[in-house]
Amino acid sequence: MERGAINIEDYDYDLPEERIAQYPVGERDMSNLLVYRQGNIKKDIFRNLDNYIPKGSLLVFNNTRVIRARLLFRKESGAAIEILCLEPLSPAEYQMSFGSTGPVEWKCIVGNLKKWKKGKLLLPYSINQKDYILSAEKVCQEGEAWRIRFTWDSPLTSFGEVIDAAGHIPLPPYINREDEKEDNIRYQTVYSSVKGSVAAPTAGLHFNEEVFEKLRKNDVKLTELTLHVGAGTFQPVKTKNINDHEMHCEHFYITADTIQLLIDYSGKIIPVGTTSVRTLESLYWIGVKIACSNVNPGEPLSLGQWDAYSTDSKISARESLESLLEFMKKRNTSILEASTSIIIIPGYEFRIINGMITNFHQPKSTLLLLISAWIGENWKEVYKYALNNNFRFLSYGDSSVLF
Repeated sequence: MERGAINIEDYDYDLPEERIAQYPVGERDMSNLLVYRQGNIKKDIFRNLDNYIPKGSLLVFNNTRVIRARLLFRKESGAAIEILCLEPLSPAEYQMSFGSTGPVEWKCIVGNLKKWKKGKLLLPYSINQKDYILSAEKVCQEGEAWRIRFTWDSPLTSFGEVIDAAGHIPLPPYINREDEKEDNIRYQTVYSSVKGSVAAPTAGLHFNEEVFEKLRKNDVKLTELTLHVGAGTFQPVKTKNINDHEMHCEHFYITADTIQLLIDYSGKIIPVGTTSVRTLESLYWIGVKIACSNVNPGEPLSLGQWDAYSTDSKISARESLESLLEFMKKRNTSILEASTSIIIIPGYEFRIINGMITNFHQPKSTLLLLISAWIGENWKEVYKYALNNNFRFLSYGDSSVLF
């Protein structure tokens, strides 16, 4: 595939400011739903999703939970310093970091960095009506981010509890307001359970128990995986040629039971959200690496940005997933942990999925390229229809199901 043939300017469209949803709709399942199938487009509401998902399908959800990763410090001089926690470095495992009652270090983006020359920053917070202090100090630079060490003075309190008390929900940059109490609930999916994301897997925000019940009655099965969404998901493509864009890396986890379900399933496999799409497709390519003995013993599993394009694989999805299970058996683990930087662009051959549920994405974004990879140039008709029919865009916006 000619990677260099893709010009990001061809994936632009006019998105008026007023079409970017600043708040969610009143009820989760009352958002609009665009249905695309073989060139045909129609409008409905999300509550009726079960009418469009084929009987016997398997829906795959990302159960990651958004953390209160936005920490707003203020220096004695009055200068505001914002620290956005991206991923744990010490301990490097998410659950160990959240569970730690001692100092932790995280990779962070620091806002207003020039005002923070040296010393510790202090942030007051309260737990059970007692006041405490969270301290932050710079350790060293980590690429464009910083390694920040956090300490706190509430004994026996975990870091997860501290940022729950001290932090804010990190709303996307295009939501032009401060976070509000409602966002603590509405910027989480109802099935979120594994802490670690700095952005919600927003395609899942439309689901509620009523929608799940109707899907189950239609013999639709549900399963979960975990991919912790990073701030890079909002990173615009600044290069003209997509070949020069550096994709962000995200960590994912999937159980042996879910991999077995993917192998055994005869119905359509439909991921909910681009994060689930990227995880499932990454699974295939990591399985290929294992099947071709391209993984060194003890080496963490990872997929590079262009790995899927540099391998001409004739291995079936079943063979790839079976290689993963065999690998897990040898390592005596029931949960596969890996990281992926995969970029899915027009010309990519999908290996696992048969459809997707997703929101409407920013112009000139890698997510829009992913949509184009799935439905081709028809993305333009889909987005034109959405704009002409009062659909709301981006994280708190409306939904689509694309076949």
